[in-house]
Amino acid sequence: MINIIGLIFISIGLAFDFFGCLGLVRLPDVYCRLQAATKCVTLGTCSILFGTFLIVGFTAAGLKSLLCIIFIILTAPVAAHTIARGAHRAGVKLWKDSIVDKYAEDKEGEA
Repeated sequence: MINIIGLIFISIGLAFDFFGCLGLVRLPDVYCRLQAATKCVTLGTCSILFGTFLIVGFTAAGLKSLLCIIFIILTAPVAAHTIARGAHRAGVKLWKDSIVDKYAEDKEGEA
């Protein structure tokens, strides 16, 4: 039974990774693509790792997968935010139909 639940988590993770990769190809600018990539890594890869943990149990591989989940949850959103802020400071333009630019509003407050 636990193997079936593990395979369900792995399948959900593969679906998130697939749609995240599709978002990387289809979305219009770097900021939207970063959002898709972050969701893909955080939800997809963590789900795959958790499914692996459920299947292998509390072995060395299972504990390593739990450590990887913690590491990904802590680092992926921070890295995406840093890349987006760096891209904005470097002058990478938003998509023409973007509605809100919070970084520009923050920049105006600094002056």
